[in-house]
Amino acid sequence: MNFEIDSAGEIRKGETIDLVSLNKYLKKILADKIVEIKQYGGGFSNLTFELITPGKSYVLRKPPAGAKEIKGGHDMAREFGLLQKIASAGFQKVPKAIHLCENEEIIGDIFYVMEKVDGIILRANDALQFAKEIPESSIRKLSEAICREQAKLHLIDIEETGLIEIGKPDGYVRRQIVGWIKRYLASQTDPIQDMVDIFTWLEDELPESTHQSLIHNDYKYDNLVLNARNITEIKAILDWEMTTVGDPLMDLGATLAYWTEAGDESFTKQFNLSWVKGNLTRKEYTEMYSELTGFDTSNILFYYVFGLFKNAVIIQQIYYRYHKGFTNDPRFKNLIYGVKVLAKKAVKSIQSGELK
Repeated sequence: MNFEIDSAGEIRKGETIDLVSLNKYLKKILADKIVEIKQYGGGFSNLTFELITPGKSYVLRKPPAGAKEIKGGHDMAREFGLLQKIASAGFQKVPKAIHLCENEEIIGDIFYVMEKVDGIILRANDALQFAKEIPESSIRKLSEAICREQAKLHLIDIEETGLIEIGKPDGYVRRQIVGWIKRYLASQTDPIQDMVDIFTWLEDELPESTHQSLIHNDYKYDNLVLNARNITEIKAILDWEMTTVGDPLMDLGATLAYWTEAGDESFTKQFNLSWVKGNLTRKEYTEMYSELTGFDTSNILFYYVFGLFKNAVIIQQIYYRYHKGFTNDPRFKNLIYGVKVLAKKAVKSIQSGELK
């Protein structure tokens, strides 16, 4: 197996960090002086950097340019606090949170520093190598481990651990539907009738929640750090920025919305590698999850459609930043196409009653 340990690279234009100012601020917090800063290229949301010192490396997280124009999703103080609380609850597959800086004068934004967990992060562009080098049986075990870890997260007793305090689980689904519709309308750049049809359907089909759990809300392949010596072992789960407490099927639906299959639209495959042969299908993942948790997943279509809608809105928000000139990142130029693809996928699922 020749997958590389996840590594950072050159910092993108317009996203540099003042090393002198950062070192001056962190000199009493980190054991050594930072000698170099690199940037991780994955993801379209919060920016992630590697802080390299002579002794070890750390990770710094900060919001992207234009984040203040869009409410929600980039609260660094909340994300930092979540890492601390989840670790305290006994769930160990989270990076250790080290320090939060709320003084925007240091590097221009609020940021936090956490430990760096070494390992492999499988991204969509690893798909061909993944299929070639990893046996289907191991891919199967890994996708089962992903499902198992998500189920384990959802079975944490949020009352006993006090995690219920990080959110408001009552009425969570309704608030999410209303909130993401508002986010879409606030960042809309092009008229897309499918998006209107989807949120109208979601409002009409709102279910009653039967469980309340700790939910990650962005649980997928490229947010998992895997053991380089045993790729079926998950070492850590990353990107807890949207974590809260609420209906666990909302989290499952979000995962399934990212869980691309071989016959899906090519645009969606560039964001995941769950389509590689050996992985559980969306149906199999749902069935395994139901067995592990005991939760009724018969209404998973609603949650899956919402997951697709939410992903479309996230892409729309990113495209909005590009459209308004907040970022010049060329990756964002054609993202409006992705919004339309996901919207069509959701409509097709509604019409068929299946997880298309």
